[in-house]
Amino acid sequence: MEQLQVLKDLIDAPSPSGFEQPAQEVYRRAVEPFADEVHTDVLGNAYAIVNPSGNPKIMLAGHCDEIGFLVTYINGDGYIYFGSIGGHDASITVGQRVFVHTEHGPLLGVIGKKPIHLMEEEERGRKTILHDLFIDIGALGGKAAVAEKVQIGDPITYAPGFATLSGDLAVSHAFDDKVGAFAVAETVRLLKGKTLAAAVYAVSTVQEEIGLRGARTSSYLTGATVGIAVDVGFATDYPGMNKNRVGDVEIGKGPTICRGANINPQVYKMLCETARDLEIPFQLSSAGGGTGTDANAMQLNQSGMATGLISIPLRYMHTPCELVSLEDVQNTARLLAAFIERVTPDVDFTPSMQNRHSGVRPPSKNDKKSEEKKD
Repeated sequence: MEQLQVLKDLIDAPSPSGFEQPAQEVYRRAVEPFADEVHTDVLGNAYAIVNPSGNPKIMLAGHCDEIGFLVTYINGDGYIYFGSIGGHDASITVGQRVFVHTEHGPLLGVIGKKPIHLMEEEERGRKTILHDLFIDIGALGGKAAVAEKVQIGDPITYAPGFATLSGDLAVSHAFDDKVGAFAVAETVRLLKGKTLAAAVYAVSTVQEEIGLRGARTSSYLTGATVGIAVDVGFATDYPGMNKNRVGDVEIGKGPTICRGANINPQVYKMLCETARDLEIPFQLSSAGGGTGTDANAMQLNQSGMATGLISIPLRYMHTPCELVSLEDVQNTARLLAAFIERVTPDVDFTPSMQNRHSGVRPPSKNDKKSEEKKD
């Protein structure tokens, strides 16, 4: 329950790209009892360092920034117009409750739109455009009254918050990627008291949603030679998802381990073998080029980093009702910690002919049947 509270606190801390420090404060408090060093860089990335004199250096990255909005204009009647931080489906934003985060504290508002009853026929079929929408904070007195509280550039986030469904399923805005930052923090906790060869730089990165910016600068600062990005990935176990395009990924079946050009083959192989040895459920995903995650920036740092990508399956990405399995999140942290324990200075991450076909399939229900036949 204590660890779950950390995740809830991360969710509650507003952190759209460029405004991440409320969430970073939660991250720093969470890792401080378990890390040897904790600090923040000029861009806002938060670092928890374990065994700083170790070799090699391993970097973990989970970005704490969320998609959001920011104030662009207040009209004469006091309605707030806004721009986008990160990628949004404008049709989903209509009618949502939001918080406008001001220097005086958060103001609850709602994203408004003319009701369908009053729309002309041509309006009903028109695509929703973000800059046509507005926020109503219920303020009286027009622009002057609102401008006393709200400034141009104030960040805005969705308001729904964390809730649980059946079993271990949870729903919230901003699981992308606060569950990743949480898994990185959990890894630091799990490593407490372990004997490690490697130095671990567990980074809660910033500004991923607008260009992987925090991962780029933190990779340079750490100088790590091995790194794993932790993000959310597309679950495909609900209507409308194209498995032919995205793959077969289910909520509750474990994190996905990615394979492709953005992934070092030896890191991939070690992650799969570690998961199998510890009976941690996992799934596979693939990417022919860049993955669109912090792993992109990490891989291309300085002379290169041996990178991996672990993704937590998520439904309804970039909406106020993202859905994950909390067990998948915990298994991600378990896998990261166990992988780190296996890394020693003599592990060679240079791609070679020996690991060019190092595919390791996930566990299967047929495995036990095969073992029974051997007996």
